[in-house]
Amino acid sequence: MSETPLASLSRRSFMTGSVSAAGAGPLMATSAKAAAPQPAASAEPRDLSAISLRINKQPYNLALDNRTSLLDALRDHVGLTGTKKGCDHGQCGACTVLVDGKRVLSCLSFAVMNKGHEITTVEGLASADGNLHPMQQAFIDNDAFQCGYCTPGQIMSAIGCINEGHAGSEDDIREYMSGNLCRCAAYPNIVAAIVQARDETRKA
Repeated sequence: MSETPLASLSRRSFMTGSVSAAGAGPLMATSAKAAAPQPAASAEPRDLSAISLRINKQPYNLALDNRTSLLDALRDHVGLTGTKKGCDHGQCGACTVLVDGKRVLSCLSFAVMNKGHEITTVEGLASADGNLHPMQQAFIDNDAFQCGYCTPGQIMSAIGCINEGHAGSEDDIREYMSGNLCRCAAYPNIVAAIVQARDETRKA
């Protein structure tokens, strides 16, 4: 009895041939698909808007993307780098500025939203003759900063805290300043500085 061709195949050669035959189609299709040129993503230029901002009592006419944050407008377009970019998520308070005397986290506010409002940054606190704002002087007197990165936001927030009527006691100060973080943990000195400058800041 003659041996059939199927019987003459070894198990190894049969399995190898089956796998090769089954996999050739999909492998070739995948290779062909990968080799096909992909259309380039269209990159549309951002639309710029003419924006007039009043910062530290000075007018600034800017051309900004509507999505530009107030923080980036201050730092990158006006050159006022005293306002710091910390977390960029509204969680650390380093970017605090005053808008019409009230505290605003500039990283969470679009520049276009602040047209027609009075924006004050830490650069705008000292008088024209170079005298420091009472809060700035109080931070120096009480050693209320160490590395200094959070200090501009702390000072602006402290002034806002007093303007809002939330500095009646040390407990109130701690509560209403809790949004400003200090990695150096100078919190007791910050509270002392606010207490020192509280009355003078109310008069300013």
